[in-house]
Amino acid sequence: MPFRPRYTGLISKYKDRLPVSDDARPISLGEGNTPLIRLNHIPRDLGRDVDLYVKFEGLNPTGSFKDRGMTMAVTHAREQGSAAVICASTGNTSASAAAYAARAGMRAFVLIPDGKIAMGKLAQAIMHGAEVLQIAGNFDAGMRIVKDMADHAPVTIVNSINPYRLQGQKTAAFEIVEELERAPDYHCLPVGNAGNITAHWIGYCECAGKRSEHLTDACSYCGGNCRYASAIVGDRPTMIGYQASGSAPFMRGGPVQEPDTVATAIRIGDPQSWEYAWHASRESGGWFDECSDEEILEAQRWLAAREGVFCEPASAASVAGAMRDIRNGRIPEGSTVVCTLTGHGLKDPDVAIRQSGDAIKTIPAELDTVRRAILDKL
Repeated sequence: MPFRPRYTGLISKYKDRLPVSDDARPISLGEGNTPLIRLNHIPRDLGRDVDLYVKFEGLNPTGSFKDRGMTMAVTHAREQGSAAVICASTGNTSASAAAYAARAGMRAFVLIPDGKIAMGKLAQAIMHGAEVLQIAGNFDAGMRIVKDMADHAPVTIVNSINPYRLQGQKTAAFEIVEELERAPDYHCLPVGNAGNITAHWIGYCECAGKRSEHLTDACSYCGGNCRYASAIVGDRPTMIGYQASGSAPFMRGGPVQEPDTVATAIRIGDPQSWEYAWHASRESGGWFDECSDEEILEAQRWLAAREGVFCEPASAASVAGAMRDIRNGRIPEGSTVVCTLTGHGLKDPDVAIRQSGDAIKTIPAELDTVRRAILDKL
């Protein structure tokens, strides 16, 4: 039986399509290569004929899509001689930055909003040895401080304003095209800081060998010449971004001062990739929309109970929005739709447990009692 080469991460796999030097040593934890899962039950539940997939980024090493960008950002930071990285985070970025900094032998400083971070994510940052600074303010306040800090301390910012982050994250589009052997008709994503929808559009443009008219400065290395483009497919998808209603600056026409949602990963009122995301949406013929917390949590439950896929609440925004637009016909029947699930459900178990209701019942440790409880459910 022939052996396949060992997978060693997305930089090694896509080195000819990424801005890395020939002698760069990738800082990798085996990120990427996440499953594209075709949903079987939810399309039938909707009564619509669509091919609906989820790209489960929660199966990256630290449990979120952030690892795709972080391997690139930290690899470049170390190659440039940086001793430390810094980020503002609602949770996933801090976990990823801490892990990759530890892998590189670097220090990590993370600013998190006071009381607005899921415990699973905070635990990761702490265990990976990050210096965690909790500020009396939200993510947007932390981001402003981090951007100013570059002028006051020898640290590399690894939020998505770092263009190497977007370059790593674009590889999700490569993987989707490889598996489908085409681009999907529609790609739905949760939108918080808006870097991921931007990165996916860059990736799809490169797969189609087409130049994005408005994202040329998102990659300063190629100057908009798309020297990494490979023209694998002819078409690009319509890009759709869904926000939580309490944190929906794209729907409000400007920053939201006090963003609030159960989906902590997208609780961001002033997205740093605002212009890029607008251009990605418009160039693709797409749109932004919002979902209530109730819709998001319902989609999270449906995915777990109907499809066996447990994602964090922010991830479920993409499916909640897609379900609604499939029902109302905005996404037409016959379409191939991919929804990005940005993080694993174990990132925020408290939310899952709170909505479980009476799922856990205490009964006597007796065979007959257990038998009756089982038969009552069959």
